[in-house]
Amino acid sequence: MQQKQPSIVVVGSYMHAFVVRATRFPGAGETVFGTDSEIGPGGKGQNQAIAAARLGAAVNILACVGEDAFGAAACDLWRHEGLRTAYVRTVADQSTGMAFIILDAQGQNRIIVVPGANNALGAGDADAAEDTIAGARVVVAQFESPVAVVERALTLARRHRVRTVLNPAPAREVSDALLALADVITPNESEARALTGVAVENNNPEPAARALQARGPSAVVLTMGDAGAYILDAAGGRHVPGVPAPVLDTTGAGDAFTGALAVALARGSSLDDAVAFANLAGAFCVTRPGVVPGLGTEEELRAFREAGSAV
Repeated sequence: MQQKQPSIVVVGSYMHAFVVRATRFPGAGETVFGTDSEIGPGGKGQNQAIAAARLGAAVNILACVGEDAFGAAACDLWRHEGLRTAYVRTVADQSTGMAFIILDAQGQNRIIVVPGANNALGAGDADAAEDTIAGARVVVAQFESPVAVVERALTLARRHRVRTVLNPAPAREVSDALLALADVITPNESEARALTGVAVENNNPEPAARALQARGPSAVVLTMGDAGAYILDAAGGRHVPGVPAPVLDTTGAGDAFTGALAVALARGSSLDDAVAFANLAGAFCVTRPGVVPGLGTEEELRAFREAGSAV
């Protein structure tokens, strides 16, 4: 995938992450001893933006951070990763967003987010970036950002015939009109159920995917962890196998997937090929501790694939 550098706009969110590892999750009212902890950058929007940038895209991020040390650290990181930050605002009346994450011994997670300054991002921020959106190949959004800015950014992208990728995470109650602005929507199984009321049962994602497509998105890419992903579009439904990988930390795998999917689509790949590439990025991510270290470069993903996923 050595085509020219594609332009992507990410409607971003930033959450400074506080991560605790333990052998198991505590029950209600229970205290367990942790085995490790770390503090670092997070947030679905910024993760997806960095994932795309590391794969060679020119990425503009729309985001709001607080006037505090965490916000300054986010901006420093983004500049270091090569993100274009002309549409990042610093707000004085709200702290930078935070995420609190517990990981168990199997690498599964439980997450609470406190949006903070992310809630200051609004439709006006998308309007300010309209020219950049118009010149992009793909616009990416997720639901850690306020619904108003997501809807406006996708509306502008549709106006300028720019392809849109919506990662509906965390799941929210939103209108069919908003979902119809998505050319590709990328829920996991729980998010698909939240949006449709239809569960994935017996490893059959088709009913949930069809229920979601009926709400308006042109194509559904339902992610299924190590089982890969299920595509439903005008050509019908089909499964794209996952990439076997030893799981260390599943946090951020969905963001690695979405960022890689956007890059592949921006380069002109078919949806099937883009999903296969995204599966590779997601698999690579789960082999690394922490989200940002798990967002692979093109060279790292190639080596990972050639090594047979080291399983």
